[in-house]
Amino acid sequence: MNLDIVYEDDYLIACVKPYGVPSQLDKTYGVDMITLVKEYLYDKAFSAAEKQAAESGQSGEIELEEPYVAVINRLDRPVAGIILFAKDESTAAKLSDMVHDRKISKFYQVVVRGFMKEPEGTLSNYLLHDKKLNITKVVPANTKGAKYAELKYEVLDELDTDEGPISYLLVKLVTGRHHQIRCQMAANGTPIWGDVKYSGVGSPNAKGGPSPAKGGKNKNKSGNRFNKSKKERAEIGLFSTKMIFVHPVTGEEVFLHREPEGKAFEIMDQMDW
Repeated sequence: MNLDIVYEDDYLIACVKPYGVPSQLDKTYGVDMITLVKEYLYDKAFSAAEKQAAESGQSGEIELEEPYVAVINRLDRPVAGIILFAKDESTAAKLSDMVHDRKISKFYQVVVRGFMKEPEGTLSNYLLHDKKLNITKVVPANTKGAKYAELKYEVLDELDTDEGPISYLLVKLVTGRHHQIRCQMAANGTPIWGDVKYSGVGSPNAKGGPSPAKGGKNKNKSGNRFNKSKKERAEIGLFSTKMIFVHPVTGEEVFLHREPEGKAFEIMDQMDW
């Protein structure tokens, strides 16, 4: 798999994570982004070393250390878009501090089922991550272990379709919690397109929003393309589209941007005519 590189310098590399590929090695032991980036950096360094050896007339086996790669913004397996890596420990530590201090602005383009109450606004909740089930839930503020979560959204487009209302949003993360956008949108009654895990979470309190099925299971048997089983859908309508931050080493502003791709966004383009 070839990397789609958005940005690279001596300290950072950002590329597009495809849908279905994990950010780092997991129990499936399939291809993951950290391994792909390491292979790319190793091959790049090896080619440079080969060229240098040839120019200097040196011979012998070239030995290189495994490249250092640390992921800064992990993306869920069914999510695609810009993912950022550090090439050394010092840069990784600085970027981690920036994430903690909310100095990296992260934007997502999102397709959800239903309409939002307002054309733009803020969703704020307290979230609790259930590690056993690997799912995040909205809980009361005083719940032990709960963390405050906030995001801002802007409605880019709305469509009434034969299969129900759908909305196209630009989301800016204020906090960065586990499955935050997926959980908060579902709790708002506007679950993300194709997100089987969270399609039944929350209440139908959004304007025109469909009532999610109880228990989070897909009960639609009519072939609705907005409600497919996990086996039928390896992606959801969530794309990491933009990141803005001050470079931790050079001090220059870094602006990373890619327009979304994927089935959800193709459907929006086809219907918005």
